[in-house]
Amino acid sequence: MMEVLFHTPLAVEPMLELHAHPECGGLALFVGTVRDHHEGRQVWRLRYTAYEPVAARVIREVEATTKERFGVPYVRIAHRLGDLIIGDVAIVCVVRAPHRAEAFEACRYAVDAVKHGAPIWKEEFYADGSSAFVEGCCIRDDGHDVPHVSPRHPKHTSHG
Repeated sequence: MMEVLFHTPLAVEPMLELHAHPECGGLALFVGTVRDHHEGRQVWRLRYTAYEPVAARVIREVEATTKERFGVPYVRIAHRLGDLIIGDVAIVCVVRAPHRAEAFEACRYAVDAVKHGAPIWKEEFYADGSSAFVEGCCIRDDGHDVPHVSPRHPKHTSHG
C-alpha cells in the first residue's frame, strides 16, 4: 500500500505516472505550499500533526471514493507532516482522467475531502513569536458525499 503521509519533503514527479495511463488525456495537479501570511499575520513556519492511522485511512478512502465518484482510474494524494517553512509543499493531489473536466473536478473534490475529513492539524508560528492552531472547516455532516471521521479534534485545520 502506498504511503500517503510523509515526514520528509514531497516529490511531485513520481506521483504523476505520465506513462502509466495511456487512456488518460487529462492530468490535474494541485500542490499546496506554505504561504507567508494568514489573516494579516506574518507566518514564519508551520507544523502539521495528525492522528496518523486515521488520517492515512481517510486519505486512502478519499482516493477510492474520488475514483468511483468521477470514474477516473488514478488518484494519488500525499500530505506532509512535521515542521515546514515558507514555500514547502504541504499537500499534493494528482488525478488522471480521460478528459480535463473530470480531472479538474475530481482533483478539487479530493483536496476538499482531505481538508474536511482527515484528522490533520496545522499550527502556525508567527513573526511575533506566538503560534496558533488554525481554525478550519467543520467535517461535513450535511449529507454530502465527503469521507469523514468523527469525532474530531476541535482545532482541526484547513490545509494550504
